[in-house]
Amino acid sequence: MEHSANSIPKVLIFDSGVGGLSVYQQIQARYPQLDYLYLFDNEAYPYGELPEQVLIERVVKLVTHIVIKQGIDIVVIACNTASTIVLPHLRKTLNIPVVGVVPAIKPAAALSKKAIGLIATPATIKRPYTHNLISQFSADVEVKLLGSTRLVMMAEEKLRGETVNLNELKETLRPLVNKIDVAVLGCTHFPLLKPEIQQVFGLGVTLIDSGEAIAMRIGAVLQVEPQKNKQYNKKYYSIYSSAAPWEGAALNKGLEHFSFSPVEILQFQDA
Repeated sequence: MEHSANSIPKVLIFDSGVGGLSVYQQIQARYPQLDYLYLFDNEAYPYGELPEQVLIERVVKLVTHIVIKQGIDIVVIACNTASTIVLPHLRKTLNIPVVGVVPAIKPAAALSKKAIGLIATPATIKRPYTHNLISQFSADVEVKLLGSTRLVMMAEEKLRGETVNLNELKETLRPLVNKIDVAVLGCTHFPLLKPEIQQVFGLGVTLIDSGEAIAMRIGAVLQVEPQKNKQYNKKYYSIYSSAAPWEGAALNKGLEHFSFSPVEILQFQDA
């Protein structure tokens, strides 16, 4: 597939909601010279509640449509649920690289001296894929599992300008407080709440997510060098949605913080 204008690789970052923005942040900070397009399928959000076959067909159709329409060079599935289910199907369909995310159990196990807390969606917590990761990389360190859909919503609300309720966050994280020394943010939404989560746990708990590892993988696949200290006066990047977003004005204000233009609507039936 041809590169975008001026041969600058074009990266598609995909999620069901705004969580993938945390992954985009890490990639864009390392490779500001690339072009980015963010696609979120909020019409079907949250993905953890969809039957697997529905999820597979939906993501393959939507991502393939945008890849062809926009001349994308690499796809990042910035959603743990979609990554564990859809990646093999997308890789069969597309002739460009597809990168997924997995909970950062391996680096957490290397750091932990006490216990690891894996904070993820209930769907990710239940998947055999997750338990295989734990068995493979954390056999000697206990992993305490905490599944929460509410944290996903809190991240979405924060991006739209709402203040995070620390008391509610403390109650949600209470099963892990004072019981772990490393917390794995196993949903791409959760790094958007990183300051508040750190406040609840205290500085004695190290927070880990997959963003940096994904950024390094993107660089390796595209064979581009980090340009962290360079400034690029790029225009706002495009963003698509498969349905009219609720609280659109607040959403656009949050997206502007990440250098994205106002959301452009893509009805799913057009894909």
